Parts: sequence; C-alpha cells; structure tokens
Amino acid sequence: MRRGYRLPFVVFLAPALLVYTMFGIYPIVDSLRLSLYTGADDGGVAFVGLANFVYLLTDQFAAPRFWNAFVNNVQFFAIHLIVQNPIGLLIAGLLTSGFLRRSEGWYRTLIFIPTTLSVVVVGFIWQLILSPLWGFVETPLLGLESTALPTLSLMSVWQYVGIPMLFLYAVLVNIPRELDEAARIDGASGWQTFWRVKFPLLAPMFGIISVITYIANFNAFDLIYSVQGPFAGPNFSTDIFGTLFYRTFLGAQTATGSVTLGAAVASLMFIIILIGVALYLLLVHRRLRTYDLSS
Repeated sequence: MRRGYRLPFVVFLAPALLVYTMFGIYPIVDSLRLSLYTGADDGGVAFVGLANFVYLLTDQFAAPRFWNAFVNNVQFFAIHLIVQNPIGLLIAGLLTSGFLRRSEGWYRTLIFIPTTLSVVVVGFIWQLILSPLWGFVETPLLGLESTALPTLSLMSVWQYVGIPMLFLYAVLVNIPRELDEAARIDGASGWQTFWRVKFPLLAPMFGIISVITYIANFNAFDLIYSVQGPFAGPNFSTDIFGTLFYRTFLGAQTATGSVTLGAAVASLMFIIILIGVALYLLLVHRRLRTYDLSS
C-alpha cells in the first residue's frame, strides 16, 4: 500500500477499532485479569493466581456444579446441532423445491416469527402448553430431571429454527437450476442430486451455522432462567454455564455472589468457546471448498 493511501485508511478504521477495543476486547481482558484475584478483607482484591480456577475445577462442592453445567451445555448444543440445523435445512429445501408454490413466502414468514419473540414470552407460552394441569400433556416434562433439559432444548429449537432456515434458503435459491437439470439428465435421483450436487455447495454455510449455534448455546442463559429460575431445576438438571455464572457472580437467595469467582467462570466459558471455534477452523473449515457459480 502506498503511503498516500495509509492516512485516510487509518483515519476511517480508527473509530471502529477504538469502539471494538473498548466494548469487545477490554471487557474480556479485564475479566481474565479479575479472575486471578479474590476479595480481600479491606474491600479490595488480592492476587491469587490460578486459585479460582483450581477451586472451580477441583473443589468438592464447586467442581460437581461446574462439570454438571459443562455436560448439560454440551447436551444443549448437541440437541440444537442434531435437530435444529437439519430441520432448518429440510424446511429450506421444501421452500425452494417449488412444492409450496405461491405460499412459499407465507411459510417462510410464519417459521421465522418465533425468532422475533421475547424469550420470556416463549417460556411462558410453553409452560402453559406443557402444564399437566391445563396443558396438552399429562407428564410434567419440565419437572422431571430426565426430561427437563431436552424439553428446554426443543423449546429453543422451535424458537430459533428460522435462522438456519433463512441462511440455507439464501444459498439454495442461488444454486443455478442448470446444475439440477444436468444431474437429472445424467440419471441422478432426487437424493443423489441433493447429496452430491447441492450439499457440497451448502457445506460452508452449514459450518458457519454450526459455529454460530455453538457460540450461542454456550452463552445461553435467558430461556433456562425464565422457565426454571437461577437454580435451573429440578436439582440443577438444566443448569448450564449461563445460570452457573449468574449464581456465582450475583448470588441467589442466601448464597453470596463473588465478582472474582464469577470472572473465573466467565473466563472458562470464553476458553471453552475459543477452543471449539479454533478446532472448527483448523480441522473442518480448511477442508471446505467454495465454488464460483456466477460463470
């Protein structure tokens, strides 16, 4: 880049970089710094190194809660990955197949509407639907340890399935019909056409959706809190990192919150998300191919 172009380049980038540093990078760095301290008797903080992390991962009372939240969060993400994204792909395929014809826009809007609803509203509606007293099921799905987390996960899937549907729909409508027709002339069935022609074109977007789902699920909090409260009952069976962080940082009922211990939980959440995204970029994303369909 020539020197004459550097100054306006820096001037236009500087405000965005400054805002991103203040509201994106600084809170992360300060949270990591705070996780290395603990509350002192004089009201300040004292440096303790990695003691907060050792406490969360090994203490006989704290560690079971942390690992329980980790396992629940993995299950929460797995249900979204296995159920939400394939359903989004199926709906996007139906919308672009021509089967629905002129009602395609209506279906696309109806499926996306739950995404725009407040999580509190969604939680309240599903609590009414699943209530054994006045709902449609006799089993208290939200009151049993074995069914509470899968039920909450499917509630979240119902609300957000419109997002992968919309992303995949945008890719499918841009695939030239000539590719589909050429595959059929060569004798390929509908499934072979989808799997060998369309899915390779969808794979990069499918990967991006999976990463977004992973990050969103490991930062999830609002639906669990609005339905099951801060203790994520019954018996912490729906506890995930978001609710664990809330109780650790702010406290709940008689339990006192700890800013430094909460910062340690937030730091571990950040590290786990960072590891997952890095593994995707190193092991999966590099193997994906992009195709130019404009020519």
